[in-house]
Amino acid sequence: MAFVVVLVVAVVVVVLVLRAAEKGGTGGVRAPKRPRPPRAVRPIAPDDDPEFLRELERRTRRDDGSPA
Repeated sequence: MAFVVVLVVAVVVVVLVLRAAEKGGTGGVRAPKRPRPPRAVRPIAPDDDPEFLRELERRTRRDDGSPA
């Protein structure tokens, strides 16, 4: 039974040490992160794309009225 208690305590200590290491710990100097360049906002779907909608409108106006 004592072995199980020691094992559980050891696991808890290891987890706490790993979490402290992830946060940078104390006394360490972290380099500032470089700012990311802004991402270009692209349409996700065709009906969100203004160029697609313009082309669709142009094709619709050019259409002679017959079904596609």
